[in-house]
Amino acid sequence: GPYVMITPNKTRRNQLQQSKSNFAKKELHDLEQWKEGHRPGPIKVIPQRLGGKESEAQARQKQQMMLMQSKYQRKHKREEYIKAKKAAEEAEILEKNSVQREKVNMGRIKSCIYFYGSTNNSLWIGFFCSKPNELLSRLDVGLPKSDSCQIANHGPKSTSW
Repeated sequence: GPYVMITPNKTRRNQLQQSKSNFAKKELHDLEQWKEGHRPGPIKVIPQRLGGKESEAQARQKQQMMLMQSKYQRKHKREEYIKAKKAAEEAEILEKNSVQREKVNMGRIKSCIYFYGSTNNSLWIGFFCSKPNELLSRLDVGLPKSDSCQIANHGPKSTSW
């Protein structure tokens, strides 16, 4: 389709470019003035001897000793962490073992209750349920040493029941 082309106005273009360059020059001048106004002043330090009374060699030796000590401190800290971790793991293992031991003891008690429960002795069963540790020690004393309950024994001997 048809279109209209507007020719540039050279005087207007020159005025815009001059105003832009004047504006940029003004901003640069303002920046330079701001830098000059905010420049830090001279540093006034009273001369003094640094490092105390020890020589450079002594200071280096002291640094070396501190480095060695920090290495041993890190090693000691790591060992303490490992010891604590092992102690926690061992405590967890002991806890698990005690839980499993309790499960085994309860299983023995239940199987003995089942075995001796056929006599319908409710007092005996109540004793089994109320005092498991005493019961187990009493069973170990009262019964033969092979097993406190002969139910789980699957040896070559055949039983009459």
